[in-house]
Amino acid sequence: MKFLKYLLGIIALLAIIFFILGLVKSEVSYNNDILVDKSLAESWAVSQDDTKLKDWLEGFQKAEHISGTPGTVGAVSDIYFLNEGQEMVIRETITEIVPNESISMTFTSDFMNMDYKLSMTAVDNKTKISSRTTCTGNGAISKSMIAMMGGAMESQEETNLNKLKQTIERNSKNYFNLQN
Repeated sequence: MKFLKYLLGIIALLAIIFFILGLVKSEVSYNNDILVDKSLAESWAVSQDDTKLKDWLEGFQKAEHISGTPGTVGAVSDIYFLNEGQEMVIRETITEIVPNESISMTFTSDFMNMDYKLSMTAVDNKTKISSRTTCTGNGAISKSMIAMMGGAMESQEETNLNKLKQTIERNSKNYFNLQN
């Protein structure tokens, strides 16, 4: 009986720590950078090509346009991902876009909200691509989970950017002279 009391006490303490973690660290932010051996214009074109999203976004299934003009500020889309066999839908809203420079978006779901910015700058005939992400959980449990998953989320973004780099560097589509 004493063992059960200690076990329940430990479980209660862990639950309290879990929820306190979400209160203390209710937001996770991270930055990632890569250098791509292609021009800024081509890097931008590939990153904005909806047909290539599956090549660099882990689990990407499809994008479903909801409202606004696609690829412009205010455009809203539902983005479908497969995550460990489960379909996940995230609502994307473009909040700012500067062609060949940056795109900012908000992503919302029942679990969390994310502010995301993808920026590109030319560096000696190459392109530096940077991403800036801030995630906040929607509720006590998701805030605590986000606080615990910050490293994994940053690692996933690093993986996605490395896949974007590969997709850009392997690109053979001509975005600039479509007549040839």
